[in-house]
Amino acid sequence: MSLTLLFLGRLEDVAGAPALSLDVERPLGFAEIAERLEPRLAVALSSGNVRVALNGSLAGTGDWIAGDGDELAFLPPVSGG
Repeated sequence: MSLTLLFLGRLEDVAGAPALSLDVERPLGFAEIAERLEPRLAVALSSGNVRVALNGSLAGTGDWIAGDGDELAFLPPVSGG
């Protein structure tokens, strides 16, 4: 069973890839997912201004669980000029 993590913008640079697949035995919350990531990436994702989309729909902060077949996209704040 696997869970797909997508990293957009500067988060892709921190992750070193646009996506990562995690093997999961059961549904996980953010804290459990973060424990499986490199510390630098976990810190970047836990920033208060990073949004999360679960299967294409924005999810509230920490009120989601993701499991087999799900896709989590991490969206950094967008700046422009």
